[in-house]
Amino acid sequence: MGTHAAATFEVKSWDEKPYEEIEDGKKLTRASVVQSCHGDIEGEAKVEYLMAYRSDGTASFVGLQRVIGSVGGRAGSFVLQIAGSFDGTTAKGTWFAVAGSGTGELQGLRGEGGFAATHGPRGSMTLDYDIE
Repeated sequence: MGTHAAATFEVKSWDEKPYEEIEDGKKLTRASVVQSCHGDIEGEAKVEYLMAYRSDGTASFVGLQRVIGSVGGRAGSFVLQIAGSFDGTTAKGTWFAVAGSGTGELQGLRGEGGFAATHGPRGSMTLDYDIE
């Protein structure tokens, strides 16, 4: 990938609900999240997470996130496919741009990266990308 983008994000809303309670505190949840992004990636990100919590409060998750705004000064939107884990303190994930999801000046965007966030509203993110 030719260009590296780095940004921070802030969680604006987090609506998480269990859809299946298992035994010993294990559960499956769905979270609808809205974030604001600042830096090389500017705009708003909306993500839907599916999470599997273990008895100790750690979790694994997957998600799809649509970013609407700009990357490197080019406006449009794109979708990221996410996989990650939460160790009880920090959430870390990797992602890649879903092929064909780019719009506007981000049409043809392809790339991969990830994020990290300690328990709280702020985190950091990266995306190494090319636009065809």
